[in-house]
Amino acid sequence: MKYMLLALAAVVVNGCGYHVSGHADLLPATIKTIAIPAVGNLTNRYKLSDRLASTLTREFISRSRYRIVTDPNQADAVLRAAVISYYSYPVVSDQKTGRANSVQLSAILQINLTERTSGKVLYTQPRMEVRQRYEISVDQLEYFEESDIALDRLSREVAKSVVSAILEAF
Repeated sequence: MKYMLLALAAVVVNGCGYHVSGHADLLPATIKTIAIPAVGNLTNRYKLSDRLASTLTREFISRSRYRIVTDPNQADAVLRAAVISYYSYPVVSDQKTGRANSVQLSAILQINLTERTSGKVLYTQPRMEVRQRYEISVDQLEYFEESDIALDRLSREVAKSVVSAILEAF
């Protein structure tokens, strides 16, 4: 009787559908390597696309079991990304001088993960919109360019979102 209750409890606990976040995996078991080639850019701003491939690679390496390669011909799946639009505009201005002291970066990205041999789309995000805000000093003597720092934060945010969506099947 005691063993039947333990067996029943094991079935109920394992069969309830509960799982720890981050352990689901959208990708087929045949996928062992992922290629992340250079990120495309349809804008006149190059800095975000230059950062994205390396931040996506770092995020996959730190959070997954997949081996990351640069050559799509050596991979089971290929993650292609492109920056399709990029805007920066002032959102807050100093009332005395009229100069901007806060800038909003907005980018729209296209992300596709495909199985190399079959061409099957494993994940797609045709219009992923991301934003990042940074401050500008109004005092010219204390001015420090923060747009590069904001682009770094933005690329890390994109990498975390994309890898989470792929690994956690969201």
